[in-house]
Amino acid sequence: MTGNDYQWVKRFDPAKRIFVGEAYIRAKRIMDLTLILLAAPIWVPLFLLIALAIFISSPGAPVLYTNKRAGRGGKTFLFYKFRTMVPNADALKEKYMHLNELQWPDFKITNDPRVTPIGRFLRRTSLDELPQLLNVIKGEMSLVGPRPTDFGPDAYNLWHTERLDILPGVTGLWQITARGSVNMDERTRMDIAYIEHACIQLDLLILLKTVVAVFKPSGVT
Repeated sequence: MTGNDYQWVKRFDPAKRIFVGEAYIRAKRIMDLTLILLAAPIWVPLFLLIALAIFISSPGAPVLYTNKRAGRGGKTFLFYKFRTMVPNADALKEKYMHLNELQWPDFKITNDPRVTPIGRFLRRTSLDELPQLLNVIKGEMSLVGPRPTDFGPDAYNLWHTERLDILPGVTGLWQITARGSVNMDERTRMDIAYIEHACIQLDLLILLKTVVAVFKPSGVT
């Protein structure tokens, strides 16, 4: 897929939204918490099993990877993922900078040498993203929205900042189309398209497409 595959979003007519403005934000928050609660019998035991597997594989090292990400309005928050890399992965970025496939400050290596064996499985199945449900519960993220960047707004071009108008998401158009193979400019175009057409129906469709995408080899990034 390419970034152009998100044009179907424009079929969602903003004039036909059921909820708009603050009503949409409240409805989306209720939807997020309801879905998380209903899915708790599945994701809570899975969360504990994965945490135990990571702990056993590397005792003493953190189970969760945390770093600061840019949220709504550029406000930073502590972002959670299961640790899929060696504990000093961030310090090794400079060493592997020559392998970076995206334009800095984005950083991506397809076969990243820093990834652990368990981490490869978690990334392939997108289970490393599971702890972000905690970010959603805390109100720092939503289930659907622009993917938060691990670099701050000071590294954005001015037009990129429009993606900060709403809460970042666990999944979004980037995850169900280009899947991490596009640069910041193209991702931002997707985010703006989503923001301009955002509605409960679109959110539900993106969640459904995410479930389908997770079973593809590349996983959600």
